Amino acid sequence: MDFLDRLNPETELSDRVRTRFFIDGDWREPRGHEMLDLVSPITEQIILTVPGGSTADMSDAVDAARRAFDQGPWPRMAPAQRGEILRKMGEAIAARIPLLSRIWTAQVGATIGFTSMFTGLIPSYYNYYSDLAGTFAFEDVRPTFQGHARVIREPVGVCALILPWNAPLILLSQKLAAGLLAGCTFVVKPSPETPLDALILAECAEEAGLPAGVLNIVPAGREAGDSLIRDLRIDKVSFTGSTAAGKHIGAVCAERVARCSLELGGKSAAIICEDADLETAIGTITPFAMPFSGQICFSQTRVLVPEKRRDEILDAYVAAVEGIKLGDPWDERTTMGPLSMARQRDRVLGYIDAGRSEGAKLVRGGSNGGFNRGYFVEPTIFADVTQDMTIAQEEIFGPVVSILSYSSEEEAIAIANNSQFGLSGTVFSNDLARAERIARKVRTGNISINGLQIDPGVPFGGFKQSGIGREGGPEGLEVFLESKAIYFPGDAAA
Repeated sequence: MDFLDRLNPETELSDRVRTRFFIDGDWREPRGHEMLDLVSPITEQIILTVPGGSTADMSDAVDAARRAFDQGPWPRMAPAQRGEILRKMGEAIAARIPLLSRIWTAQVGATIGFTSMFTGLIPSYYNYYSDLAGTFAFEDVRPTFQGHARVIREPVGVCALILPWNAPLILLSQKLAAGLLAGCTFVVKPSPETPLDALILAECAEEAGLPAGVLNIVPAGREAGDSLIRDLRIDKVSFTGSTAAGKHIGAVCAERVARCSLELGGKSAAIICEDADLETAIGTITPFAMPFSGQICFSQTRVLVPEKRRDEILDAYVAAVEGIKLGDPWDERTTMGPLSMARQRDRVLGYIDAGRSEGAKLVRGGSNGGFNRGYFVEPTIFADVTQDMTIAQEEIFGPVVSILSYSSEEEAIAIANNSQFGLSGTVFSNDLARAERIARKVRTGNISINGLQIDPGVPFGGFKQSGIGREGGPEGLEVFLESKAIYFPGDAAA
């Protein structure tokens, strides 16, 4: 099948988004000569070539953020004032949802139905933190032995936000909305494969009246990114991406005692109990393993099934996957598009080969589906998977699901916890007390019962090598704050 891209960057994006960086409230021409080719995962053709930031561009952005924090009005505004600008940013994003959805599809190959749905949720992060401005305790008074103390929660400072390629605007907004309410200033480094979303967000920030220097955006590769995390003017780094990259960033931050939060990989388990409603279970976990080609950190890629219902559940899962239409992501009838990059396709196919060679039973999929263009991999299911297999332990980040059997509740919990990761999970049972008992024993940062939920007001993050820190909820705000205690003598008024 031959596909066409249905986005025209020359006419649909402003010249500044296509050719410049956003630094100190201005759209600046690059200081270097590096260029980034944005390659369509659908057609394998170059969509657009944009500038890539140099270390000098990145240093300029840090300088602007530092000056905005040390001398500018943003950290000194009342939280309610910052909250009003956050709300305006959410409104500006809402007005651009159709364009942002199409940008997401063009850059990474997610279906237009998927991107339209999830882009529509992005303004909720800005609205949530705007509302939180009126209720969060940025100060409180506590009695002491000799008087009282005023505990102040103030912004951590200048923050570097480093983004992955899979869902760039959602993941940027989770961090940015919370950090803006805190009063921080930012240097954002989008992935070189997906730089456009963040630059469009800069236009939204301008429209909302965000002061100059508070938000600076420089798409760049590894060298400029490494200079950013090592820059002594950066107080905190917030990163979403692979565990390997997160370990490097964490080590660099630890060396200079910079604050750091990491949202990393996952190998989440869906535990289907003997009494579970199968339609609910299959209908919940399939959409979060397949339609975005498995390129979601919280995909439920290990499906744990009771031995007595193994064949029934496997048949139902295969039948559900057979209903997935792999193809052109611009077609609203398509329910799964290509992987985002050639290297990602090759990585996934390598894991499928490993599953076969280690003795797992390939039940469905395993190839490119016969497409002669695009980075396609079929929805793939392995059965008879054991805990020691590579496909049961490593994050594949593709449409590959492993079915593992268990004989008791205790064994199911043990299998779920037998992972270096601990990001997400689900439990399916008609007995809610039983489901909660199991959920409490699974070592993971997020787990849902008879469904799968993500909400701006609830913390998201992982145990073990799935990361450090949380995004969302008051907890997501707290990682951008420092606590300061001011002690007062006994004769001072509280």
